[in-house]
Amino acid sequence: MILIETKGRSVSSHWHKQRGRVICHIQLFMATRVFLLILLLLSSATSIFSLYEDQVGLMDWHQQYIGKVKHAVFHTQKTGRKRVLVSTEENVIASLDLRHGEIFWRHVLGTNDAIDGIDIALGKYVITLSSDGSILRAWNLPDGQMVWESFLRGPKHSKSSLMVLKTLKVDKDRVIIVSGKGCVHGVSSIDGEVLWTKDLAAESVEVQQVIPLHDSDKIYAVGFSGLTQFHAYEINAMNGELLKHETADFSGGFVGELALVSSETLVALDTTRSILVTVSFRNGKINFHQTYISSLVKDSTGIAMILPSTLTGMFTLKINTLKLIIRVTGEDQLELVEKFDHATVVSDVLSISEDKEAFAVVQHGGIKIHLQVKLSDDWNSDLVKESIEMDQQRGLVHKVFINNYIRTDRSHGFRALIVMEDHSLLLLQQGKIVWNREDALASIIDVTTSELPVDKAVSVAKGEHNLIDWLKGHILKLKGTLMLASPEDVVAIQAIRLKSSEKSKLTRDHNGFRKLLIVLTKAGKIFALHSGDGRVVWSLLLPSLRKSKVCDCPTGLNLYQWQVPHHHAMDQNPSVLVVGKCGYSSNAPAVLSFVDTYTGKELNSLDLGHSVAQIIPLPFTDSTEQRLHLLVDADRRVHLYPRTPEARTIFQQEFSNIYWYSVEADNSIIKGHVIKRTCIGEVADDFCFESGDLWSIVFPLESEKIIATGSRKSNEVVHTQAKVTSDQDVMYKYISKNLLFVATVSPKASVGIGSADPEEASLFAYLIDTVTGRILHRMTHHGAQGPVHAVFSENWVVYHYFNLRAHRFEMSVIEIYDQSRAENKDVWKLVVGKHNLTAPVSSYSRPEVVTKSQSYFFTHSVKAMAVTLTAKGITSKQLLIGTIGDQVLALDKRFVDPRRTVNPSQAEKEEGIIPLTDFLPIIPQSYVTHALKVEGLRSIVTVPAKLESTTLVFAYGMDLFFTQLAPSRTYDSLTEDFSYALLLITIIALVAAIFVTWILSERKELQDKWR
Repeated sequence: MILIETKGRSVSSHWHKQRGRVICHIQLFMATRVFLLILLLLSSATSIFSLYEDQVGLMDWHQQYIGKVKHAVFHTQKTGRKRVLVSTEENVIASLDLRHGEIFWRHVLGTNDAIDGIDIALGKYVITLSSDGSILRAWNLPDGQMVWESFLRGPKHSKSSLMVLKTLKVDKDRVIIVSGKGCVHGVSSIDGEVLWTKDLAAESVEVQQVIPLHDSDKIYAVGFSGLTQFHAYEINAMNGELLKHETADFSGGFVGELALVSSETLVALDTTRSILVTVSFRNGKINFHQTYISSLVKDSTGIAMILPSTLTGMFTLKINTLKLIIRVTGEDQLELVEKFDHATVVSDVLSISEDKEAFAVVQHGGIKIHLQVKLSDDWNSDLVKESIEMDQQRGLVHKVFINNYIRTDRSHGFRALIVMEDHSLLLLQQGKIVWNREDALASIIDVTTSELPVDKAVSVAKGEHNLIDWLKGHILKLKGTLMLASPEDVVAIQAIRLKSSEKSKLTRDHNGFRKLLIVLTKAGKIFALHSGDGRVVWSLLLPSLRKSKVCDCPTGLNLYQWQVPHHHAMDQNPSVLVVGKCGYSSNAPAVLSFVDTYTGKELNSLDLGHSVAQIIPLPFTDSTEQRLHLLVDADRRVHLYPRTPEARTIFQQEFSNIYWYSVEADNSIIKGHVIKRTCIGEVADDFCFESGDLWSIVFPLESEKIIATGSRKSNEVVHTQAKVTSDQDVMYKYISKNLLFVATVSPKASVGIGSADPEEASLFAYLIDTVTGRILHRMTHHGAQGPVHAVFSENWVVYHYFNLRAHRFEMSVIEIYDQSRAENKDVWKLVVGKHNLTAPVSSYSRPEVVTKSQSYFFTHSVKAMAVTLTAKGITSKQLLIGTIGDQVLALDKRFVDPRRTVNPSQAEKEEGIIPLTDFLPIIPQSYVTHALKVEGLRSIVTVPAKLESTTLVFAYGMDLFFTQLAPSRTYDSLTEDFSYALLLITIIALVAAIFVTWILSERKELQDKWR
């Protein structure tokens, strides 16, 4: 019994022991599941929302600009913020903070709505005149809201001007005098009502100046009819009544600008530009007085021109590179006051008291500019005389505007607003530059990218200071993740992230996020912007694109990567090629500049003896990794660069494989070209080649007109040619870099939306092989018209247009597939190698292609289109659409899949095919720009990062916007806001749970043993 009882107790004890262990393991398993579930929920919380409030600005940046200033009015009243109102060549009206240069408010007018003048009325309205004197607007001074808008009609084009009569006030209203379109108008400044209109075009008079008479309700309108007859109209500014009309003939004729030197005296040039004519109209009589320019200055050879100015009793005359300040005496005699070189700029006159007026003169002297403020009646007086050191990359001073203020000692102080050659804007005060704006970035012409240098010595650990700061930072991030952060914590989190972020380093990162954006601007200045925060790393005003005696109208064209050294050959810095030309005609000679992208220095420049009509980067490099380029001139001759024997040898080896095409949109002709032989001429040139036409496609002008073309990007990578469908079938993409998309419309539909009836309008879409000229596909859209925007990627093209029948915009997609590889669908053939996937593809072999297409309604008008690019082409594509609202929308390519059906099968749903709808969806969270706008959006540039999931997006217009985009989420990396603190806490909690469970298990086992 004892033995049996002992065995029974041993069995029972063993059973309890095993039971305790099982319970322990179950508890451990449950605890682990709970903590893993918590970790999963917390870590996936960030992927549910598109963007947190405190994440804005971490992966993207946005910069606002206004362009080159052409008018400026200061508003420096004692009450309210001090500001300066400006209008620019980019048709922008803006209010700038006078203390820091920041934008208070801004309005971008249309491309055809050029601003003619700007002024302030009633101390609270900003008055602007635009569109050749036909649109007058009033804007609220504090916030920029439009108060009223008036449309002024006129029979013909004429010089326009704006003038607010500050001395004439009627019932708290001030009359605004506007001249333009052959008429003079009086407009109320309160509500924009046109009080009166005087049509002078009916008398064939072109108004040149409107002159107010001091302490009077009268104005003079003066102008010419023909070349010889001068007219002066005296008009009542209150009601537009014509009080007097005087006319006189001058046999020498008039040409150019009229200079107003007083309320009764003007100066003009005769038709020979050798005589200055002083016109006075006193006591109802018009008198002319002639003065030969040669009597004022000895070296008077050249074209004379009167510059616009408001100097009292004086005017400015320009002769070649000289600027002359000339005074008009009481007897209409002229005397030379001062003579400057062409770099001198004179401001308009500024009233500083009831009887005193001042103006500014800015001159260049070495690395400094010299600012002088003088009284208008005493040239030798200097109210201000300052010298300011100026960055030589800003070029010459183009305009100067001055404003006065009262110092503490009751003397007059002056501030000067300077517009530079590179379109930058600076405020000078007390001999210092208070602030500056790089507004050349509002007029970007072209963009390319450059890698940053490799610096292995830089350590990421330097971003943390000590353990306490590290813990504080991660605790704040944890609070933000758990949505427990206060507004102060959100600000602190943002500051910590910006401070510890590596995105602003000037070294290359392993993900390829940090790059240099090299941009070429209309001012001829090239900038290097850091992709991390958008700051200017360096800038260069290219000497080859500056106005000079040799080149009067330089124009920048394009940017290209010239030299891109690999990692193993970093002894040379990468460089870019800047292509420009001297003039606007097609035969203008070309200029080349080579710029180091690390230092911003110009390595070399070439003044070419030929024009440039087309630039073709070739996929070949020499031993120094300089990329070969072909420049095609207006005579279709091809020039090879770099001009080295090695480059010529490489080019000759690929001589027979080089084809290109040209599009003559005005003539609706597309031609294919090939190189024939070396140029034959008087001077032998081994780097010049004759070209010949290989094929041509001529669209009949009476039925079709080319309005858009598009092709694949040369750097696009396609991961796979095969596409497996839901029914396990295999379709092979027709991938060729020689494909060209062409959109044509009927002539009546080429003007604009609504210019043709639906029956008269048609849109034609073509896919053309540019090697053979073969049309692979043609599609017709009846009742459709442009404008057309298209993007071409892999084997598909998406294009946007307007449907006149449906009265809405549409977006169509065409996908092209290669049927010649259809026999490779058998898996066994693929396994044993009996396939033709590796067979060479030639454009001369007649392709067997099949296309699929579909059309969808789209809500918005489009300004620009692009497609995301990734390093290996694995990540799914997204369309980047620049909308009419100046925002960038990301649209998944699956939404424009031509295989979408109304009721997709289960297999098609598993493949990712979305059910067919008429409209493409506009998801608010899909706006890449968030709530921001890229005013005046012109283009979208995409650049692949080294990380396959990510593409870099740069949108530019008046503003700049940069961001990182992951179309398929960041599946190959942890996000920057990943909470390492939460991960650490979870691991500690799991270890603690395991330890506690182990203790409980041991305790349970011990208790079982004592039973």
